[in-house]
Amino acid sequence: MSQKEDICSCTIIHEDLVQAVANQMLSQEVTSNLAELFKIFGDATRIKLLHALKCSEMCVCDLAACLGMTQSAISHQLRILKAYNLVKSRKQGKVVYYTLADSHVTALLDTGLDHINE
Repeated sequence: MSQKEDICSCTIIHEDLVQAVANQMLSQEVTSNLAELFKIFGDATRIKLLHALKCSEMCVCDLAACLGMTQSAISHQLRILKAYNLVKSRKQGKVVYYTLADSHVTALLDTGLDHINE
């Protein structure tokens, strides 16, 4: 497809269609929040962490061993993921276990994998 094929040669504005879509547009705040969320998924380490937690609840030590990283690096990434409500934690004795926050996170991961595997 050439660049010329990407450009509409029509100059007619379909007012009904434009108005119908304009009425459904997201607010600036929502679009900014959504863009920030997707930025979080733009890091391979965070994707690996999320995938590991999709498989099983894990502590920082186990995650570090699984991903071949330091506990400090894992903790840093978990803080980011927790700040965006993508993971949650629970403490049992001296150990803190992490899991995905909810089924929406699983769905985001699964949908992304489905898309790239098409």
